[in-house]
Amino acid sequence: MPDALANLLIEIDACRRCAGLPLGPGPVLRASASARLLIAGQAPGTKAHISKKPWNDRSGDVLRSWLNLKPDAFYDQDRVAIVPMGFCYPGRDAKGGDLPPRPECRSHWHGRLLPLLSEVRLVLLVGAHAQRYHLGSSCRANLTETVQAWRDFAPRYVPLPHPSWRNTAWVRRHPWFDAELLPALRRRVAELLA
Repeated sequence: MPDALANLLIEIDACRRCAGLPLGPGPVLRASASARLLIAGQAPGTKAHISKKPWNDRSGDVLRSWLNLKPDAFYDQDRVAIVPMGFCYPGRDAKGGDLPPRPECRSHWHGRLLPLLSEVRLVLLVGAHAQRYHLGSSCRANLTETVQAWRDFAPRYVPLPHPSWRNTAWVRRHPWFDAELLPALRRRVAELLA
């Protein structure tokens, strides 16, 4: 199994299916057969694309604070896998936000990659794209309802909003997120990674 995963990661790193992307192809992910926590986000941003380090920006700082993880634990790929819906930076929309993840990764890579992560016990679904993919028809009508129903998806999944500055107001409007979801999530992550 480890050889299959190592070979697949080499294939993914060489992928050029999205050659027309603004910054070109450059898959950004981390995975190990021993990882117990999987972070499934949207797609890397520009900083992550350039550095080849996922969540290498302010959103990553917020996500790490939500999880109560220091960078060395967060980036320990033997314990934490980071597999976004799209592996390459998708570009920006007219309003300056990132475009949705391209579908090529999901359709070509996820079905081969995710089964090789057999030790994963908790999947964090960061944003609506990850929630729709992993939860399918169990997803609620919108992101807020899905995140609010987080207990329904436990212990395997925890849906989260994207930790972007754009969602600061969302977090303020939903005090249950800080009061209930985050303490339970921090306990679960600490147990898994101990």
